Amino acid sequence: MAPVPSRRVCVYCASSSHDRELLDIATEVGAEIARRGWSLVSGGGNVSMMGAVAEAARAGGARTVGVIPEGLRVREVADTSADELIVVTSMRERKREMEERSDAFLTLPGGIGTMEEMFEMWTSASLGFHHKPVVLYDPIGFYTPLLDWVRGLADAGLVKPEAFDALVVCTTLDEALDACGGRR
Repeated sequence: MAPVPSRRVCVYCASSSHDRELLDIATEVGAEIARRGWSLVSGGGNVSMMGAVAEAARAGGARTVGVIPEGLRVREVADTSADELIVVTSMRERKREMEERSDAFLTLPGGIGTMEEMFEMWTSASLGFHHKPVVLYDPIGFYTPLLDWVRGLADAGLVKPEAFDALVVCTTLDEALDACGGRR
């Protein structure tokens, strides 16, 4: 029987915040990905939360794959310590590479880029274009206003209620990573 390949989790998160609480969340996520024997797929930057999750994953022995557009390589300070760093030409190519290389998508606090990535994977899953878990890890209520807004869209008939089945919202790390498809 062939060995089971490592779970490959794509983590979307901020690349510009220096908030200690957010950096600690990212560090905990990276460490737990490693503890579970999984691999990390990230946006390829070594700063802020993106850098913290990658550093913690590597420190725990996880394989890390970063995907970064050439235009952001210098601005986000590319994660040259990644086991594999893929430099692409555009954000669209970045997202495609990350999707193809991942078994699940985990969103942490972040800005408009993080939102755009999460919404694309959530929408694609809700339409049946992929069947990979899309998980929102929100231990501090960061996304409460956003989720309330989306629920308002559903109340107005603009979002189908079953779309919410394609997004798993978790407040604990174990719950979030279990939802990514792998029990401890």
